[in-house]
Amino acid sequence: MVSRSTARIPVLVIYDIPHDGTRNKVADCCLDYGLDRIQYSAFVGELSRTHQEELFLRIKRRVGKRAAKVHIVVISSDDWARRLVIEQGEAVSTRTTMDD
Repeated sequence: MVSRSTARIPVLVIYDIPHDGTRNKVADCCLDYGLDRIQYSAFVGELSRTHQEELFLRIKRRVGKRAAKVHIVVISSDDWARRLVIEQGEAVSTRTTMDD
């Protein structure tokens, strides 16, 4: 059985950080943990509880005392499976989770 601390759980990381350098450092943290960018300040992926906590602390250190709003939202596997996605354009392949 996979322990709760090592099971990979879907997460959404979203943030609003006015300072460019800090915002870029937070984005780098998310990328370092293997998350996929879905918007300029939004990432999704799967992280163990341990990695969620590590990422949170790493982001907290990067932000320091600068203004920031950062959310790491855990999404249930059932909700993740029911998500609706449209991805299209030159940079990505077209993908939807519902029939057209």
